[in-house]
Amino acid sequence: MTVLGVITARGGSKGIPRKNLKLLAGRPLIAYSVETAQISGAFDRLILSTDDQAIADAARPLGCEVPFIRPAELARDDTPHLPVMIHAVAALRDRESYCCDAVMILQPTSPLRSAEDIRASIALLETSGADSVVSVSEVPSHHNPMRTLRLDDRGFATLYTTGEPLRRRPVRRGDMPTAWTMNEAIYLFRTHLLFDSEPSLYGDRTAAYVMPSERGIAIDDPADWVAAEQAIEKQRQVEADTTP
Repeated sequence: MTVLGVITARGGSKGIPRKNLKLLAGRPLIAYSVETAQISGAFDRLILSTDDQAIADAARPLGCEVPFIRPAELARDDTPHLPVMIHAVAALRDRESYCCDAVMILQPTSPLRSAEDIRASIALLETSGADSVVSVSEVPSHHNPMRTLRLDDRGFATLYTTGEPLRRRPVRRGDMPTAWTMNEAIYLFRTHLLFDSEPSLYGDRTAAYVMPSERGIAIDDPADWVAAEQAIEKQRQVEADTTP
């Protein structure tokens, strides 16, 4: 299976200005994803999709290809990943006759994914026969969907999933099925899905790759940035303590 890795990094960012180039624990945010992808040895090619020349200039010395600059109309705040991926894969196909079996989206905002996460998710796609793989983390019990609420027009609360009164709310963790959330670290899909009659990043069968919550941190706001820095420093300390 040939897999194309695509690092997606827009120049614009409202929550954290210029975050893809901002130093996280002493290194540009984008460097974490490029380095981990290279260490994994899993990709036939690793490219960057960006609309920003400064980000492109930062990625090239790290060893990431920049075969094009993404059009501005595909780099707005509300632009979904699907048209961005169609553009990237079609550009390589049309300009270089390059084709691949699968594509993995690597967002720089998930700097703590590991090389093993990348390799294992690709293995899961191959062995499961799924159309796609997404990384997931367990939802804390206090955020389990069975404990979430909906409010009516009067402000009265009922259980979100069933509409029942709160006295039916499960109290013990054992009474609730485990819930999972997509953590944004890995999106992997078979290439043909982009060009099917109903283009998609998922298809009909999506396998879940389970990741520890600390590796699934996604940076969307300043609080996430602080959490990621703390996690990286903790990881570095563990590595230092275990080095002979």
